[in-house]
Order: sequence, then C-alpha cells, then structure tokens
Amino acid sequence: MSFAVMSSYDQVGVKEDISDIITNISPTKTPFQTMIGSEGVHQRTHQWQEDSLIAAGANAAVEGADAPTAVQNATVMRSNTTQILTKTAKVTGTADVTKTYGRDRELAYQLGMRSAELKRDLEYAMVGVNAAAVVGSDGVARSMASYGAMVDSTVDWVVNGANAGAFGGSTTTPAALYEQAVLNVAQQLYIDGADPDTLMVKPADKVIVSSWKSGGGANLTRTNFVDNAAKTIVNSVDVYESDFGDLRVVMNRFQLVSTALVFEPSMWKKLVLRNWFRETLAKTGDSTNVQIVGEFSLKHRNFKASGLISNLT
Repeated sequence: MSFAVMSSYDQVGVKEDISDIITNISPTKTPFQTMIGSEGVHQRTHQWQEDSLIAAGANAAVEGADAPTAVQNATVMRSNTTQILTKTAKVTGTADVTKTYGRDRELAYQLGMRSAELKRDLEYAMVGVNAAAVVGSDGVARSMASYGAMVDSTVDWVVNGANAGAFGGSTTTPAALYEQAVLNVAQQLYIDGADPDTLMVKPADKVIVSSWKSGGGANLTRTNFVDNAAKTIVNSVDVYESDFGDLRVVMNRFQLVSTALVFEPSMWKKLVLRNWFRETLAKTGDSTNVQIVGEFSLKHRNFKASGLISNLT
C-alpha cells in the first residue's frame, strides 16, 4: 500500500515503548518486628521465666523480735514454639534467559517478591491474629503464639460498647477505640511496673487518635492554640502524652483490626531458630525451583509488661 504522507499510524515494525520500571505499591513495612529486635534460640520450643515482687505493705517489727516467716513467690514458666514460614519460586529455563522489561532475570525477580511476602507473613503471625501456640505434629504445622496470646488478662482492656469495657472482660459489643481505654491500660501497666512507650494501631484508629487533640465528645476536653497565619494544616498525633508516660503512635497495616497494642519494644523479641535462607531444589525438568525458608517465634519477656485493647470495630 502506498501513502502520500507516511504517518505513525501507517508505520510497520514500530518498537514497543515499555517502561523499564515495574511499579509495585504493595506495603512491605513491618513495624512490629522491626522495633523489637531478635534473639537466637536452639530448640523449636523456647522457655523463659517470669518473677515478681510481693506487693508492698506495712512492715514494722518489734525490737528484738525473731525473724519473720519467709514468704516467697515461685517463678512462672512461659514458652512459645517456632513456626516455619516458606514460599517457592519456580521459573523455566527459557523464562530465565528471555530478555524482559523491568528485570534482568526472572528467577531473581520472583525470589525478591516471595521474600517480601514472607516478611509480611511473619508480621501477620506476630500481630495480625490472636492465636495460641500450636505444638504441631508430623501432620500438623506448628505455629507461634501471637502478641494477644502473650498478654495477661489483667492488662487486656476488652471494649464493651462505646466508652465502656473491663480488663479481661467478655467480648460482647465491639466499639471504636476511645481515649480512656488507652489511659486505662497505660495506668495499669504503670501500676504493675512497666514502662510502655508505643501505641500501635491500625490506620483507621490512627485517624481516631489524631482526632483526640480537638477534645470534646467522648474524649478528654483540651484546648488548641491556632496560628491563623500558618499555611500548613496539621491533623496528626505522633506522640500521645499522658500522666503515665509518652506513647509514640505507630500505624501497622498488618495488625489485627480489632486490637490496639500498648507496649515497650525491649520487652519483646523475635526468636530465630533458622534465619531466612534459600534452597535450590532438585531439578525435575527444564526449570529452576528455589524454596525460601525461615523458622521464627515470638517472646514476651513478662506477660504484664505490655497491654492490649481488644474487641475494637
């Protein structure tokens, strides 16, 4: 076919215009495991002990009196089990050498994606569920106890309707996070001797916390000072300051939506039995099959050192 004027619509063999960047906005930040640090273990079941002082009370002895009868507490044994997390990337020989946009080798790209997914799965196992440890068997996968399962009921404020609830109460009427619940948990932790410095919430609850600065409604009344000449609107609370200490407010996309966590990161540890590693599996054809494996658990050094607000909407 002949053309008086050749336009781009008439051209044959035009090169494709494809960006060499693959855009992925899936979230990968895992704030809880990033904050708490790690500790190596050597068995699938890890144990540790808690102790506490006898409650303070009157203590006055008669001059010359015999020594009092000894009163002592027994330690409490705690434990958690490790959980194996794994994913596999499998790519044919042809796919791995084919020139593609956005990546050099298909196998390396797929391994990077699976690694990021495993990191998110570990965060979910720690704070995205409320689950007791499962010891497992030859036919049953073992799993770690999550944050919620390692918090004493005396510091677990269970919401029961708007602005109501109780420590260790029954989950009857879910409701939105409210300020007094945070104060109740912070106060009880202070009484127990803990020093929490973090309030971790889901994104929707971060918006609620930020609204507290205006006061009114069900929240505590407070005064705001506004500079009418300012050109920036600030509607965020990064630190909540109370009578019982400052709490840094941290969002977590992966935590259980019905909970808010009040804790001191140093009281938690990620337990590592086998850190992440890659294993190339036996070839069964013209493909490469690589498994990523890690084995981890979670440790709360004292079950009364961190708090929980549960039954949230």
